[in-house]
Amino acid sequence: MTHGSQPKLTRDDYTKLAEAVGLRGRGGAAFPVALKLQDLPARGVEAVVVNGSESEPLSRKDRLLLTRSPHLILDAAVDLARALRAPHVLIAVHDPAAATSVREALVERDDRVAIEVRNTPGRFVAGEARAVLSGLQGGTAVPPGRRVLPTRKGYHQRPTFLSNVETFAQLAVLARLGSRGFSSTGLISEPGTQLLTIDGAVRRPGVIETPTGVPLDTVLQYAGAEAGPVLLGGYHGRWLSETDGLTLQRPEASAGIVVALGSRTCPLGEVTQVAQWLASQSAGQCGPCVFGLAALVDDFARLTVGDPQGWHDARRHLGLVPGRGACAHPDGTARFLMSALEVLDDDIHRHLSGQGCGRPVLGVLGGTR
Repeated sequence: MTHGSQPKLTRDDYTKLAEAVGLRGRGGAAFPVALKLQDLPARGVEAVVVNGSESEPLSRKDRLLLTRSPHLILDAAVDLARALRAPHVLIAVHDPAAATSVREALVERDDRVAIEVRNTPGRFVAGEARAVLSGLQGGTAVPPGRRVLPTRKGYHQRPTFLSNVETFAQLAVLARLGSRGFSSTGLISEPGTQLLTIDGAVRRPGVIETPTGVPLDTVLQYAGAEAGPVLLGGYHGRWLSETDGLTLQRPEASAGIVVALGSRTCPLGEVTQVAQWLASQSAGQCGPCVFGLAALVDDFARLTVGDPQGWHDARRHLGLVPGRGACAHPDGTARFLMSALEVLDDDIHRHLSGQGCGRPVLGVLGGTR
């Protein structure tokens, strides 16, 4: 191992270390890990759950960790379960290669805790924490309407520590290096490193590790990105027209996704394609998700062919969707589409002129991956 073997720490050790370096979850919510540990009861923790359901089509960082460094993730999960006196460790994975890698790693270990690798659906909303718990318990892998924290009611309705794969990797490194060693790079407010998935119109796509707070322009230059709009945070992220002076730090960079759109594809067509896919991923639990997203797909499709009413309807519907859904899917989709209307203004005007932009939709954003 690069950083040595996993030390056996107490629950208090993990809490103090996470608090000392300001460690936040490396999924989308960026919730402080120390607060999550403190919210768990002193007794009765049911399970430690590693959320490897990386259902965001543009993200590959968790799958990379599970296939290349499964023992690092298992070390942290197993030792944390021991420290919390949790009898179960569950690894929730939807990618077959990642699941196989973890199962093969388990054969090489002799952990004195029950560890299970569970296959989960690959649907977008199935990766949300509460959806993962529902699936693990035999239910439908969709987020429930009630927003109860897993630390209160998680696996089998009992307190559970749940976080994504990269968070466990960071905990493993933090346990080995200590707060001082961990803090030797990155921001003072949140030291350490972060994994970023780089994709789109770049010469070097893939997953890279950078210090927290790295300038976005540095990442784009390293990747050989073409000039053009940049999507930060994936399908629930936001568009950027200017990247100068912007640094990659939480919570905005929590999803760890940077996509350069380039100049050879139709921006509005790309956004509409992703909107169609996001609507197809609806959990079907509420009106904003079922009807609101479908209406937005229709709005953007009409806008793409130059219908001015499509633009007006999109603005109106985007004002009605946020804050009314049973889960975060409608909000995230609305954020993605609203920022597209703001940043892709020049391209939108070309379409509204009736001439279009003259570029094909190349699928740079991979809306059906």
